[in-house]
Amino acid sequence: MLSLYIFLWSILTLMTGWVASLYGLMFARFLFGFSQSGAYPTSSAIVRRWFPISSRGRASGLIAFGGRLGAATAPFLTTLLILQTGSWRTVLWLYGLLGIAIAAAYFWVVRDRPSEHPACNAAEQDLIGPSGDDQKPQLKDIARMIGKYCTSRSLWLNSLGQLCVNIGWVFLVTWLPTYLKETHKVSDSQGAFMVTLVLSMGMLGQLLGGRATDWSVTRFGLRLGRVLPISIANCIACVAYIACLFIDSAWGVVACCAVVSLMTDFANPSIWAFMQDVGGRNTGAIFGWANMWGNFGASVGSMIVPSLLLYGASSGSGQSLVFVTCALAFFIAGCAALGMDATKPLQTN
Repeated sequence: MLSLYIFLWSILTLMTGWVASLYGLMFARFLFGFSQSGAYPTSSAIVRRWFPISSRGRASGLIAFGGRLGAATAPFLTTLLILQTGSWRTVLWLYGLLGIAIAAAYFWVVRDRPSEHPACNAAEQDLIGPSGDDQKPQLKDIARMIGKYCTSRSLWLNSLGQLCVNIGWVFLVTWLPTYLKETHKVSDSQGAFMVTLVLSMGMLGQLLGGRATDWSVTRFGLRLGRVLPISIANCIACVAYIACLFIDSAWGVVACCAVVSLMTDFANPSIWAFMQDVGGRNTGAIFGWANMWGNFGASVGSMIVPSLLLYGASSGSGQSLVFVTCALAFFIAGCAALGMDATKPLQTN
């Protein structure tokens, strides 16, 4: 499935380079997002089968690190290639062809299970251990599966946490550049550098968070060890946003937002690993369910910020309301994590 997803979004990248109208562009990008949405859920299911519980955090952190690295390098690389080729369409064609090659390589190299890979010997399979209930899901299981999701306290708390985290995080990628320019009068180039620095901290957070969740599980057990990194990281992000209310310098605000970015991604490997712990054979579907709420939170957050700025415009409190709301969102996410229990897998039969 992941090979298929990569192939589809690569074809749609090629299509984006061919379109000649706004509607064609919208159609290609909509389907691109649709096909790309399966990447992380499928990757999470692969991690569950290929890594023991003690290493799932690091594996998940590396995958998410790759996503953040791609997002950080794409603007620079795309600009450079456009200047070299003289056409943005050519760049998209190159990206599409490269993606098709990667899809083929992934299909050739990767297997669903260690037992299916000719290069994975018996000792390695013993080290990885059994992945639990690995029976293939059936189409008839969908209704029962959704019913189980709707009655799982842990999964609802996880979904609430992802929704709230993205409400707080989306400020960094949507309104922070505008805030720095309008409030602190930084130039466009300096603002771009500041935002890039903030988002780059997320890559470090993924790597640190992956190791932290594995260490935490080893030290405190699966129940408490899995949720502690999530709760602590979200509470630190909450404090960082509150600190923005008392800082007047642009670099001070950037430092606080960098902490938010670091802590958001520090918690990510624990969130991924939790879904692998409880997901069983439906790990991909559970990840998709919870990630849906996270994306919904990002959508809501992008609408909340301008509404709060408009509401507080007359009194000059709009920016303060934004920081307080983002802080509250992270605090709720931190509290929600404490109620999650990775020792209770969601069984659909």
